[in-house]
Amino acid sequence: MPRDHVDAVVEEWRTPLPDVVGPPMELGKRIHRLAGRLQEVVRTETAAAGRTPAEFDVLSALRRVGPPYALKPSELASGLLLTSGGISNVLRRLQQDGLIERAADPGDARVAWVRLSERGVPAAEKIVRAVTAAQARQFAAAPEALVGSAAEGLREVLIALGDIAKEDD
Repeated sequence: MPRDHVDAVVEEWRTPLPDVVGPPMELGKRIHRLAGRLQEVVRTETAAAGRTPAEFDVLSALRRVGPPYALKPSELASGLLLTSGGISNVLRRLQQDGLIERAADPGDARVAWVRLSERGVPAAEKIVRAVTAAQARQFAAAPEALVGSAAEGLREVLIALGDIAKEDD
């Protein structure tokens, strides 16, 4: 079997610090390299659509929740790991471009909602389709069963580390 870049890095560590070499190091380095490749795909596709990765994340999150495609800014920020300042900037740009609307909650004036505009729904769908198609192309050289098995294995690792979906808590 051919060696990957991580095999070479691990081999270099075997002499100076053999105690750091093992499956945790290998998994971490491979996830890091794969994440970098996937982040590049997102950057390329979002730039082609005139959006930033953060804008893509917001549009995607709003589209994913289904009609009326609305979330609170705090839900967006926490789900996307953005600061309140970061989410405010992203929301401002998306609102200026007519892709989202912001409105106060009629039942609680302290609560604001962000929702996809009529124009934002198809825009969100278009960019989500572009990014997922590019991700599929990224994995096209690997057998589908291998990709599925890797996804399942990583799910198990994340669950073991406590990354549990809210509804399963």
